[in-house]
Amino acid sequence: MTDALTDNILVLVRHGESEWNRLNLFTGWRNPDLTEKGVIEARVAGRMIRDNGVKFDIAFTSILKRAQHTLDIILAELNQPDVPIIRDAALNERDYGELSGLNKDEARKKWGEAQVQIWRRSYDIAPPGGESLKDTLARVRPYYDQAIWPQITQSKNVVIVAHGNSLRSLVMILEGLNGDEILKRELATGAPILYRLGADGRAIDRKDLLPTRSLAAPPEDRIV
Repeated sequence: MTDALTDNILVLVRHGESEWNRLNLFTGWRNPDLTEKGVIEARVAGRMIRDNGVKFDIAFTSILKRAQHTLDIILAELNQPDVPIIRDAALNERDYGELSGLNKDEARKKWGEAQVQIWRRSYDIAPPGGESLKDTLARVRPYYDQAIWPQITQSKNVVIVAHGNSLRSLVMILEGLNGDEILKRELATGAPILYRLGADGRAIDRKDLLPTRSLAAPPEDRIV
């Protein structure tokens, strides 16, 4: 890691399981809280970060309580409840528009399975009244450049607790991935990703603190 900008660390964490994750509902900007399982996932995430000897100087999250609650639990596990927290809608989940609040079966009945799959799995096609992943990246990138990256360049350890698609946008920025590549990347709830960054802002080291799931295991819930 001799070409690292500093020894500082950026950690990304997707919020723990939410009430609507459990019910398999499109969530987006709606605001359910964590399930009991989600609380446990957040505690485990905090302990994994603690076991890696990481302490944070500043934290970022969305304005949605499932992410904020996850962050609060992680900081409590680290015995760092007083870390400054910046909350911003730029880190919110992708807005699912008219899909919000519906489960997959309801959405299929209304629009057809093929159309719903296009909205869920495409990079640049948005559901009615909502955002695509490309749209989400368009708000996440300037926020990262203006608010988060300057903290990293000041040798601060940073944690971001957010959502599946806002975090995918950050992974695109950090790892230089394109739209096709990022769609193959699944982010499990409560699974910390630890990055060290080079002077150009690109990741030069990545460590997934939660062991990789077996390809034979059932897929993670992909509605966020």
